[in-house]
Amino acid sequence: MGASQSMTLLLMLDFFEANGISPKESLGPHIHTLESLIKKRINAVMAVIKDIEKNQTKPTAAMMHALFEGEDPSEKKPLLTERKQTAKTLESELQHWIKKKEAQKHQEPKK
Repeated sequence: MGASQSMTLLLMLDFFEANGISPKESLGPHIHTLESLIKKRINAVMAVIKDIEKNQTKPTAAMMHALFEGEDPSEKKPLLTERKQTAKTLESELQHWIKKKEAQKHQEPKK
């Protein structure tokens, strides 16, 4: 049994030396540092996967669906359209407002 205990102690010492762990140091900051690094890498991987999904997977799936349905996705009308504003002058706005008020006066029932 002496050899196996000596061998175990030798393996433990090799482990501590290989991983740079000292029995005199606290493991707290090292573990927290590793944890934060792992979380950062996981967040970076998730961002890459989301980007791939947004820019590659969804458009490709939409194209495949459109091909099987026989529709062209570029021919679909947009859900929202932008209205073009006409250049109105202050005078034309005033005239429009006056006509609107006169029409309201004529439509009011007389008491």
